[in-house]
Amino acid sequence: MASNIAEVDAEGKKRDLQELLGKVETEISELPTSADAAIEKATEYFDHLMALLQDRKEEVVREIGLRRQEVGKCLEEQKEAIEFELAGLNTSSTSESEGQARQRVEELLTTPARPSHVVFSEGTAVAEFREAVAKAGCVQVTGRVDASKCSVEVKPGVVKFSNVALLTTVDGQGRSCVVAKDDVKVTLTDPFGKAVQTNLQRSKGLWEISYTPELTGNHRLEVTVKGQSVAGSPYDVRVQRSRSPVLTIRGEIGSHPVDVAMGKDGNIAVLKNGKKRVRIFDVKTGQSLRWFTVDGEDPFGIDIDSDGHFIVTCRNISDTGKQAILVYSPEGELAKILKPECLQNPRGVAVLKDGRMVVADDAQQSCLLLQPDGSLIRKIGKGQLQGPWFIAVDESRGLLSVTDCDGHKVCVFDLEGNLKVKFGKWGRNEGELYHPSGITFDPAGNIIVANWGSNRLQVFRPDGTYLRNVAIVKEADPRGIALTQDGHIAVASWFGYCVELYGYK
Repeated sequence: MASNIAEVDAEGKKRDLQELLGKVETEISELPTSADAAIEKATEYFDHLMALLQDRKEEVVREIGLRRQEVGKCLEEQKEAIEFELAGLNTSSTSESEGQARQRVEELLTTPARPSHVVFSEGTAVAEFREAVAKAGCVQVTGRVDASKCSVEVKPGVVKFSNVALLTTVDGQGRSCVVAKDDVKVTLTDPFGKAVQTNLQRSKGLWEISYTPELTGNHRLEVTVKGQSVAGSPYDVRVQRSRSPVLTIRGEIGSHPVDVAMGKDGNIAVLKNGKKRVRIFDVKTGQSLRWFTVDGEDPFGIDIDSDGHFIVTCRNISDTGKQAILVYSPEGELAKILKPECLQNPRGVAVLKDGRMVVADDAQQSCLLLQPDGSLIRKIGKGQLQGPWFIAVDESRGLLSVTDCDGHKVCVFDLEGNLKVKFGKWGRNEGELYHPSGITFDPAGNIIVANWGSNRLQVFRPDGTYLRNVAIVKEADPRGIALTQDGHIAVASWFGYCVELYGYK
């Protein structure tokens, strides 16, 4: 009897070993294919990077040539003017008075020095670039993907806007596992069974499944990896009307988000007044990437300059004298503190490409145009604003717009301080303003305005005429807003303790 049991046990182990052997032999046969695919992908990736560098090199060299021509033309014109006056001084002339000649010579001698050199600056230092290059590309050795352990994060979609579902691929042990794009199959159908086009791309270790539905209602999403259905597939995807938020970032926001700003990398920075932190999120997935603490009191406004520095304003509460503009490095380290004498109670801030800043100061009922070191260039809007809150700048048109929260209006100025447009009618209905808060421009120059009094998110034409209502913000008390690179409006919700993204077209 015992002998029979031992024989059965041995046969079972033999079958298990043969099955394992078959898997190992399959993996051995697949290894060259996966390695070749990795080499092809790496080659394509680095070729793309080198092409980008080559394009940038040609662009910079071309710009140097253009600047050389411009500077040369200016210098030649100056030379001709000087030679003309010299010739006039060497010959007597009765056609003009001595005073006129002296005036022209004086103007030449007192004309500010013109640019006379073309120089190149690195922008991103080679050492910094070397560090970034060292992180480019990553080689991983993973196990065989197990579709039954893979997962898809599905969020409600919004009709006629780009939406994203996230696929995580893992092996049998639950470890992250890389698979080829051809091994992932995605099928999305609308409520009538009609196929909806999807796009699949890998980003930050996940597969992004993007789609733009044309209908509301429940859609069906099927995902397979290497021919096997992912756990939970097919999924129900609820597609809502366009005035619903596409994405709500809530989990790690904490208390009282007050403002948002977009970085060049496409990520969103959220300034939290309650916890005095800045947290950076992936705007597509809502995943938290990193955070840092704000050193000042009562932070209110945030923007990001062209070099990736975070500019944060801190208000003067109860006349403590702690008002300041804080500048943080892209890594979140405090780089400098600006406390110009002209600053009394700063609110929103916008940074120009050359480093100048515009800060709303409600104690002075004006906006302050500042140099990068914080020194005052000019006050804008004095006598025309009651309680300026948030600011947006459209440098392509030389304009800045500011919400006057107490005055229930929006003012648009040029950077010289001239009022160009003023609009706003008190009220809670469409086209009316009730304590306007966040503000931004769209690429066409239209002005997007949030209202914390009515929760409306509205669009006005450049001349101030009402265009349309984007949404009634779902969570309470919208504050700062920003337009994302992929065409959504991010809204900081003070009492909703979250950031919501709404579709914008």
